[in-house]
Amino acid sequence: MLIRKKLYALATVSLLIFACGSKKNQKTTENKSENIQVFKANWESIKENYKDPAWFNQKKFGVFIHWGAYSVPAYGSEWYPRNMYMDTAQFTAELKLQKTGPSDVYTHHKKTWGNQKDFGYKDFIPMFKGEKFNAAEWIDLFKKAGAKYVVPVADHHDGFAMYKSNTTRWNAVNMGPKRDILGELMKEGRSKGMIMGASSHYAFNWSFYNKKDHFDTTDPNYADLYSKKGKDINEPVSKEFKELWWARTKDLIDNYQPDILWFDFMLDTPEWREYRPKLAAYYYNKGIEWGKEVVLQDKNFYEQAFPEGTVIYDLERGKLPGIRKLPWQTDTSIGKNSWSYVSNWESRTANSLIDDLIDIVSKNGNLLLNVGPKSDGTIPEDQKQILLQMGEWLDMNGEAIYDTKYWKTFGEGPTEVEKGHHSEGKNKDFTGQDIRFTQKGNKIYAIMMAWPKNNNVLIKSVKYSEDKISKVKMLGSNAVLKWSQNNNGLSVEMPSQKPGDFAFVLELTK
Repeated sequence: MLIRKKLYALATVSLLIFACGSKKNQKTTENKSENIQVFKANWESIKENYKDPAWFNQKKFGVFIHWGAYSVPAYGSEWYPRNMYMDTAQFTAELKLQKTGPSDVYTHHKKTWGNQKDFGYKDFIPMFKGEKFNAAEWIDLFKKAGAKYVVPVADHHDGFAMYKSNTTRWNAVNMGPKRDILGELMKEGRSKGMIMGASSHYAFNWSFYNKKDHFDTTDPNYADLYSKKGKDINEPVSKEFKELWWARTKDLIDNYQPDILWFDFMLDTPEWREYRPKLAAYYYNKGIEWGKEVVLQDKNFYEQAFPEGTVIYDLERGKLPGIRKLPWQTDTSIGKNSWSYVSNWESRTANSLIDDLIDIVSKNGNLLLNVGPKSDGTIPEDQKQILLQMGEWLDMNGEAIYDTKYWKTFGEGPTEVEKGHHSEGKNKDFTGQDIRFTQKGNKIYAIMMAWPKNNNVLIKSVKYSEDKISKVKMLGSNAVLKWSQNNNGLSVEMPSQKPGDFAFVLELTK
């Protein structure tokens, strides 16, 4: 339905008209905007009024940022705060995980930092200074990488807020960097034309930390960081904690007005069922109040948490095997082994990440690619170089990515993609026979994932009887290409010189 779109237009017109009037009229307008309640907190209302914002599907590529006090120990992963307390076998109903014996992180922490009673996770926070953090440098890098939106982690499972929080003392303005990290990034990004979002992982904070008397996690003085859950690892989430989560979420929405709001897995569990339509209605109504279309993202990890077509579906470290007509997104990290910076960080190659971007876009998706800054606020050089390589490729080939739509088929070739969350490690490298398609106007983009053998390619999906081609060129190359087309497909002879190091784009004009 177009109800939502029309209401956005009406809200915007109202604001413009009243902006020219008196202060009294301005106040009236504000009150009217605040009273817009198009979305009610039930799925029927949300399904009826929701429409995926077109702008999200046009942007295609964004940057995720995992940065917090867990970057100080720089060991294991961003789950260091949890694993440093895992001293024995642990069973968790919500994660369905069983750890056999003390975790490596637990042993490392005790050896490096001391007993977890004397030096707990809270003690890393004063060490997390971010003294070299520069929002302008980060945003400039992300723009050079070709990213169109940025989603910093606002708060991870550890409970430390990277913004000026009105609901917890454990935040980056009061402690650690003593700066509004999220706020600075929001301001800088928006000033340079970036879409700015935020992610929340806080729902898992309830059961994130192991509670035992020989840890500092049971000290009531720190219950507002480690949560008030008792020692029973499977204790249900309390009403008090849920209300704290809700207040914290509203605080983030109201004060930062994120264009994108991304949630991690725990919100998908049955215990949080009642809050999901409440969240969607509140956020979408706020978007109308602000005069913009906003994007809510969720993984539907444990159950169909958000009904089809009410949010934008997100896959963690995984892809889809074919086209999804509704927009979707993959989130993955430059790091193979972590989302946050660790001393043994292993980066993926720019080639594999560009291939991921192409494959995802051909199936109507977006890529949200994570960086892991060091605790001092610098982005490591290897991560920078990968981002810049991606940016160079997009400078040459971006017209085959941005503002495109999926074609009648996503691609052809022998290499199949694994599907689902956490499946990327099973994928094989693409070959010169693998081709992906996008389209824009009267152009079809045939993207070869590698240079074809013998410098020739037959694109079987582009048949003369179905799509008559009048012109063929390779993006980034001035070479005049030899080509022919019949009902077996489109045959193209490659130029003598490659225009780059990664995937190669043939622009086919109908």
